[in-house]
Amino acid sequence: MTVAVDETLRTAAIAVLAEYGWAGVTLERVAEKVGRSRVTLWRQGLTVEALLNSLLDALADDYRDTMWPVLAGSGTGREGLIRAIEALFDVIDRHLPLMLSSDLVFHQEQARNGPVSFLDPFERFLRDGEADGTLHPHGRVSDVAEVLMVSAAFTYVHMRGRHHWSRSRARRLTLDLVLRGVLEA
Repeated sequence: MTVAVDETLRTAAIAVLAEYGWAGVTLERVAEKVGRSRVTLWRQGLTVEALLNSLLDALADDYRDTMWPVLAGSGTGREGLIRAIEALFDVIDRHLPLMLSSDLVFHQEQARNGPVSFLDPFERFLRDGEADGTLHPHGRVSDVAEVLMVSAAFTYVHMRGRHHWSRSRARRLTLDLVLRGVLEA
């Protein structure tokens, strides 16, 4: 039985996650945040796993749906990489409270579903850019993709969520910073 997880419960789960970490999310703590009893949530069929899966499903689905047009687009490797980073920022903006709650969000999704690769678009465009001469990854492409994606994602998350920078300011400066490492030969 699939249980619907409403936005109030998701918000409460994110708050508990931010305070106690992945292992500290309990129905009791979530129920307390929403002013309900743990038993009420349990009777509705809600579990901690369903709550956390709901958050991760929404993120993974949004990421996949946002990246698909980027991957289907044309242009140089550099143009594709820029579009992929901008798409990543779009996803982060829609899931900023979750992203701020833990730096393990992407790892939790991979642990849950196996090799769900958030890195694939970055690896692809780095390879394309290396082949067409518009990008110059210095090292193994898979390693550079991982550093680039994590650097872009968590710098953006931090500047948006902790420093309250505007979207345009955080995007412009983060994009400029992470691209510098792959533009020069």
